[in-house]
Amino acid sequence: MRFDVTILGSNSAIPALQRNPTCQLVNVSDQYYLLDCGEGAQVQMRKYGVKFQRISCIFVSHLHGDHYFGLIGLLNTMHLLGRKKEISIFSPPGLQEIIELQLRSAHGSLRFEINFHTIELDELHQIHEDKYIKVHAVPVQHKITTFGYVIEEKPKVGNIKKGFIEKYKPSVESILKIKDGFDFYDTSGTLVPRMQIIAEPTPIRKYAFITDTKPSASYFEAIRNVNLLYHEATFTQENKKRATETKHSTAQQAAEVALKVGAKKLIIGHFSSRYTHLGPILEEAKKYFENTELAEEGRVFKVE
Repeated sequence: MRFDVTILGSNSAIPALQRNPTCQLVNVSDQYYLLDCGEGAQVQMRKYGVKFQRISCIFVSHLHGDHYFGLIGLLNTMHLLGRKKEISIFSPPGLQEIIELQLRSAHGSLRFEINFHTIELDELHQIHEDKYIKVHAVPVQHKITTFGYVIEEKPKVGNIKKGFIEKYKPSVESILKIKDGFDFYDTSGTLVPRMQIIAEPTPIRKYAFITDTKPSASYFEAIRNVNLLYHEATFTQENKKRATETKHSTAQQAAEVALKVGAKKLIIGHFSSRYTHLGPILEEAKKYFENTELAEEGRVFKVE
Protein backbone atom coordinates (compact mmCIF):
# COMPACT_ATOMS: atom_id res chain seq x y z
CA MET A 1 0.00 0.00 0.00
CA ARG A 2 1.30 3.43 -0.91
CA PHE A 3 2.39 5.59 2.03
CA ASP A 4 4.48 8.67 1.29
CA VAL A 5 5.01 12.32 2.18
CA THR A 6 5.41 15.19 -0.30
CA ILE A 7 7.16 18.31 0.99
CA LEU A 8 5.30 21.44 -0.14
CA GLY A 9 6.85 23.94 2.28
CA SER A 10 9.94 23.74 4.49
CA ASN A 11 10.76 27.24 5.73
CA SER A 12 10.00 28.87 9.07
CA ALA A 13 8.20 32.14 9.82
CA ILE A 14 9.26 34.18 6.77
CA PRO A 15 9.01 32.76 3.23
CA ALA A 16 12.33 32.61 1.40
CA LEU A 17 13.21 32.22 -2.26
CA GLN A 18 12.66 28.55 -3.15
CA ARG A 19 11.33 27.82 0.36
CA ASN A 20 7.71 28.28 1.42
CA PRO A 21 6.27 27.98 4.95
CA THR A 22 5.40 24.57 6.34
CA CYS A 23 3.06 22.29 4.41
CA GLN A 24 3.16 18.56 3.68
CA LEU A 25 0.89 16.17 1.82
CA VAL A 26 0.58 12.61 3.10
CA ASN A 27 -0.66 10.00 0.62
CA VAL A 28 -1.92 6.71 2.04
CA SER A 29 -3.37 4.41 -0.61
CA ASP A 30 -4.25 7.50 -2.71
CA GLN A 31 -6.09 9.13 0.21
CA TYR A 32 -4.77 12.66 0.81
CA TYR A 33 -4.08 14.29 4.18
CA LEU A 34 -2.53 17.75 4.66
CA LEU A 35 -0.16 18.65 7.49
CA ASP A 36 -0.15 22.41 8.09
CA CYS A 37 -1.03 24.87 5.35
CA GLY A 38 1.41 27.75 5.22
CA GLU A 39 1.21 30.73 2.89
CA GLY A 40 1.32 29.74 -0.78
CA ALA A 41 0.39 26.12 -0.14
CA GLN A 42 -2.09 25.89 -3.01
CA VAL A 43 0.46 27.30 -5.46
CA GLN A 44 2.89 24.60 -4.37
CA MET A 45 0.20 21.99 -4.90
CA ARG A 46 -0.28 23.14 -8.48
CA LYS A 47 3.47 23.23 -9.02
CA TYR A 48 3.88 19.63 -7.92
CA GLY A 49 0.70 18.24 -9.46
CA VAL A 50 -1.28 17.64 -6.28
CA LYS A 51 -5.01 17.13 -6.87
CA PHE A 52 -6.02 19.07 -3.80
CA GLN A 53 -9.75 18.36 -4.11
CA ARG A 54 -8.85 14.86 -2.94
CA ILE A 55 -7.68 16.13 0.45
CA SER A 56 -10.04 14.75 3.09
CA CYS A 57 -8.38 15.98 6.31
CA ILE A 58 -6.15 18.89 7.28
CA PHE A 59 -4.12 18.78 10.49
CA VAL A 60 -2.82 22.14 11.76
CA SER A 61 -0.07 22.01 14.38
CA HIS A 62 -0.60 25.46 15.90
CA LEU A 63 -1.82 28.95 15.18
CA HIS A 64 1.36 30.78 14.27
CA GLY A 65 0.62 32.19 10.84
CA ASP A 66 3.30 30.36 8.91
CA HIS A 67 1.41 27.14 9.61
CA TYR A 68 -2.09 28.15 8.49
CA PHE A 69 -2.06 31.41 6.46
CA GLY A 70 -2.59 29.41 3.26
CA LEU A 71 -5.72 27.69 4.53
CA ILE A 72 -8.46 30.20 3.72
CA GLY A 73 -7.13 30.60 0.17
CA LEU A 74 -7.07 26.84 -0.34
CA LEU A 75 -10.61 26.44 0.98
CA ASN A 76 -11.85 29.27 -1.25
CA THR A 77 -10.24 27.73 -4.34
CA MET A 78 -11.81 24.38 -3.50
CA HIS A 79 -15.16 26.19 -3.37
CA LEU A 80 -14.61 28.04 -6.66
CA LEU A 81 -13.72 24.78 -8.39
CA GLY A 82 -16.99 23.22 -7.28
CA ARG A 83 -16.05 21.08 -4.32
CA LYS A 84 -19.05 19.58 -2.54
CA LYS A 85 -17.39 16.88 -0.47
CA GLU A 86 -16.97 17.77 3.20
CA ILE A 87 -13.52 18.28 4.70
CA SER A 88 -12.27 17.80 8.26
CA ILE A 89 -9.87 20.25 9.91
CA PHE A 90 -8.07 19.40 13.16
CA SER A 91 -6.33 22.12 15.16
CA PRO A 92 -5.79 23.71 18.56
CA PRO A 93 -8.56 26.08 19.76
CA GLY A 94 -9.20 29.23 17.72
CA LEU A 95 -8.91 28.17 14.09
CA GLN A 96 -12.63 27.69 13.54
CA GLU A 97 -13.32 31.25 14.71
CA ILE A 98 -10.59 32.61 12.41
CA ILE A 99 -11.90 30.83 9.31
CA GLU A 100 -15.52 31.68 10.04
CA LEU A 101 -14.60 35.36 10.58
CA GLN A 102 -12.75 35.48 7.26
CA LEU A 103 -15.74 34.01 5.43
CA ARG A 104 -18.22 36.23 7.25
CA SER A 105 -16.19 39.39 6.60
CA ALA A 106 -16.26 38.64 2.87
CA HIS A 107 -20.00 37.91 3.00
CA GLY A 108 -19.13 34.50 1.65
CA SER A 109 -19.89 30.87 2.24
CA LEU A 110 -18.61 27.56 0.93
CA ARG A 111 -20.43 24.93 -1.10
CA PHE A 112 -19.03 22.21 1.13
CA GLU A 113 -19.13 21.56 4.85
CA ILE A 114 -16.11 21.98 7.11
CA ASN A 115 -16.00 19.68 10.11
CA PHE A 116 -13.85 21.47 12.67
CA HIS A 117 -12.24 19.32 15.34
CA THR A 118 -10.72 21.32 18.18
CA ILE A 119 -7.90 19.52 19.98
CA GLU A 120 -7.57 20.13 23.69
CA LEU A 121 -5.40 17.55 25.42
CA ASP A 122 -2.27 17.21 27.50
CA GLU A 123 -1.14 13.74 26.44
CA LEU A 124 -1.04 11.45 23.41
CA HIS A 125 -4.55 10.79 22.10
CA GLN A 126 -6.14 9.38 18.95
CA ILE A 127 -8.05 12.10 17.09
CA HIS A 128 -8.94 10.48 13.78
CA GLU A 129 -9.52 7.08 12.24
CA ASP A 130 -10.70 6.03 8.80
CA LYS A 131 -10.39 3.00 6.55
CA TYR A 132 -6.67 3.51 6.03
CA ILE A 133 -5.10 5.31 9.00
CA LYS A 134 -5.19 6.30 12.64
CA VAL A 135 -3.91 9.72 13.66
CA HIS A 136 -2.71 10.60 17.15
CA ALA A 137 -1.97 14.10 18.41
CA VAL A 138 0.72 14.73 21.01
CA PRO A 139 1.47 18.04 22.77
CA VAL A 140 4.92 19.49 22.10
CA GLN A 141 6.80 22.35 23.76
CA HIS A 142 6.40 25.66 21.90
CA LYS A 143 5.38 29.22 22.82
CA ILE A 144 1.69 28.54 22.19
CA THR A 145 -0.44 25.38 22.19
CA THR A 146 1.12 23.10 19.58
CA PHE A 147 0.63 19.48 18.58
CA GLY A 148 2.69 16.94 16.73
CA TYR A 149 0.88 14.29 14.71
CA VAL A 150 1.60 10.58 14.30
CA ILE A 151 0.01 8.92 11.26
CA GLU A 152 -0.21 5.15 11.50
CA GLU A 153 -1.52 2.82 8.82
CA LYS A 154 -4.28 0.42 9.85
CA PRO A 155 -3.29 -3.23 10.43
CA LYS A 156 -3.54 -5.29 7.29
CA VAL A 157 -4.67 -8.90 6.99
CA GLY A 158 -1.87 -11.07 5.64
CA ASN A 159 -2.22 -12.64 2.22
CA ILE A 160 -3.28 -16.25 1.80
CA LYS A 161 -0.20 -18.38 1.24
CA LYS A 162 0.44 -19.42 -2.35
CA GLY A 163 1.13 -23.00 -1.29
CA PHE A 164 -2.32 -23.29 0.29
CA ILE A 165 -4.01 -22.09 -2.91
CA GLU A 166 -2.05 -24.54 -5.03
CA LYS A 167 -2.70 -27.50 -2.73
CA TYR A 168 -6.38 -27.03 -1.85
CA LYS A 169 -7.69 -24.86 -4.71
CA PRO A 170 -10.29 -23.21 -2.44
CA SER A 171 -13.44 -21.63 -3.85
CA VAL A 172 -13.95 -17.87 -3.83
CA GLU A 173 -16.48 -18.35 -1.03
CA SER A 174 -13.91 -20.25 1.06
CA ILE A 175 -11.29 -17.55 0.47
CA LEU A 176 -13.69 -14.84 1.63
CA LYS A 177 -14.50 -16.83 4.77
CA ILE A 178 -10.81 -17.27 5.53
CA LYS A 179 -10.28 -13.51 5.18
CA ASP A 180 -13.21 -12.99 7.55
CA GLY A 181 -11.48 -15.09 10.20
CA PHE A 182 -12.73 -18.63 9.62
CA ASP A 183 -10.70 -21.83 9.42
CA PHE A 184 -10.81 -24.06 6.34
CA TYR A 185 -12.02 -27.63 5.91
CA ASP A 186 -10.78 -29.62 2.94
CA THR A 187 -12.92 -32.07 0.92
CA SER A 188 -12.27 -34.84 3.45
CA GLY A 189 -13.40 -32.67 6.34
CA THR A 190 -9.91 -32.15 7.72
CA LEU A 191 -9.41 -28.84 9.52
CA VAL A 192 -6.73 -26.47 8.24
CA PRO A 193 -6.32 -23.71 10.88
CA ARG A 194 -6.45 -20.18 9.55
CA MET A 195 -3.13 -19.37 11.19
CA GLN A 196 -1.50 -21.90 8.84
CA ILE A 197 -3.17 -20.33 5.80
CA ILE A 198 -2.50 -16.61 6.26
CA ALA A 199 1.00 -15.20 5.86
CA GLU A 200 2.33 -12.82 8.48
CA PRO A 201 1.14 -9.27 7.71
CA THR A 202 3.73 -6.63 6.97
CA PRO A 203 4.65 -4.46 9.99
CA ILE A 204 2.57 -1.33 10.56
CA ARG A 205 4.28 1.83 9.28
CA LYS A 206 4.24 5.18 11.09
CA TYR A 207 5.06 8.77 10.16
CA ALA A 208 5.62 11.42 12.84
CA PHE A 209 5.33 15.16 12.16
CA ILE A 210 6.99 17.20 14.91
CA THR A 211 7.27 20.90 14.17
CA ASP A 212 7.86 24.03 16.24
CA THR A 213 9.11 22.65 19.52
CA LYS A 214 12.09 22.55 21.76
CA PRO A 215 13.35 19.01 22.37
CA SER A 216 11.30 17.41 25.13
CA ALA A 217 10.94 13.88 26.47
CA SER A 218 7.20 14.58 26.72
CA TYR A 219 6.69 13.47 23.11
CA PHE A 220 9.46 10.88 22.75
CA GLU A 221 7.34 7.84 23.57
CA ALA A 222 4.69 8.88 21.04
CA ILE A 223 7.21 8.76 18.20
CA ARG A 224 9.28 5.79 19.31
CA ASN A 225 10.46 3.50 16.47
CA VAL A 226 8.64 5.44 13.74
CA ASN A 227 9.60 4.59 10.19
CA LEU A 228 9.92 8.24 9.20
CA LEU A 229 10.31 11.24 11.49
CA TYR A 230 9.97 14.87 10.43
CA HIS A 231 11.47 17.08 13.12
CA GLU A 232 11.94 20.80 12.96
CA ALA A 233 15.53 22.06 12.82
CA THR A 234 15.15 25.82 12.66
CA PHE A 235 18.74 26.62 13.65
CA THR A 236 22.27 25.24 13.81
CA GLN A 237 24.04 24.81 17.15
CA GLU A 238 25.76 28.19 16.86
CA ASN A 239 22.29 29.69 17.33
CA LYS A 240 21.28 27.32 20.14
CA LYS A 241 20.59 30.25 22.46
CA ARG A 242 18.12 31.69 19.96
CA ALA A 243 16.52 28.26 19.57
CA THR A 244 16.05 28.01 23.33
CA GLU A 245 14.57 31.52 23.55
CA THR A 246 12.05 30.84 20.77
CA LYS A 247 11.35 27.22 21.78
CA HIS A 248 12.69 25.74 18.59
CA SER A 249 15.27 23.04 17.88
CA THR A 250 18.69 22.90 16.29
CA ALA A 251 19.71 20.35 13.67
CA GLN A 252 21.86 18.57 16.24
CA GLN A 253 18.95 18.39 18.67
CA ALA A 254 16.62 17.01 16.01
CA ALA A 255 19.17 14.31 15.20
CA GLU A 256 19.59 13.46 18.87
CA VAL A 257 15.81 13.05 19.17
CA ALA A 258 15.76 10.68 16.19
CA LEU A 259 18.53 8.64 17.78
CA LYS A 260 16.83 8.49 21.19
CA VAL A 261 13.46 7.35 19.84
CA GLY A 262 14.87 4.82 17.38
CA ALA A 263 13.50 6.42 14.22
CA LYS A 264 14.51 4.68 11.01
CA LYS A 265 14.86 7.88 8.98
CA LEU A 266 14.86 11.61 9.80
CA ILE A 267 13.73 14.56 7.70
CA ILE A 268 14.62 18.01 9.01
CA GLY A 269 12.89 21.24 8.06
CA HIS A 270 11.35 24.55 9.25
CA PHE A 271 14.58 26.30 8.34
CA SER A 272 15.25 29.88 9.41
CA SER A 273 15.43 32.32 6.50
CA ARG A 274 18.89 33.32 7.69
CA TYR A 275 20.22 30.15 6.04
CA THR A 276 20.62 30.63 2.30
CA HIS A 277 22.45 27.32 1.96
CA LEU A 278 21.24 24.31 3.92
CA GLY A 279 24.37 22.18 3.65
CA PRO A 280 25.68 23.09 7.12
CA ILE A 281 22.31 22.21 8.70
CA LEU A 282 22.34 18.78 7.09
CA GLU A 283 25.99 18.17 7.98
CA GLU A 284 25.31 19.03 11.62
CA ALA A 285 22.42 16.57 11.86
CA LYS A 286 24.23 13.74 10.05
CA LYS A 287 27.05 13.82 12.61
CA TYR A 288 24.55 12.48 15.15
CA PHE A 289 22.05 10.61 12.95
CA GLU A 290 23.41 9.50 9.60
CA ASN A 291 20.09 8.66 7.92
CA THR A 292 18.98 12.30 7.76
CA GLU A 293 17.71 14.24 4.75
CA LEU A 294 16.53 17.80 4.13
CA ALA A 295 12.84 18.54 3.66
CA GLU A 296 13.43 19.96 0.21
CA GLU A 297 10.29 21.14 -1.55
CA GLY A 298 8.93 18.79 -4.15
CA ARG A 299 10.64 15.76 -2.67
CA VAL A 300 8.57 12.67 -1.95
CA PHE A 301 9.63 10.47 0.96
CA LYS A 302 8.36 6.92 1.26
CA VAL A 303 7.33 5.68 4.68
CA GLU A 304 9.01 2.28 4.77
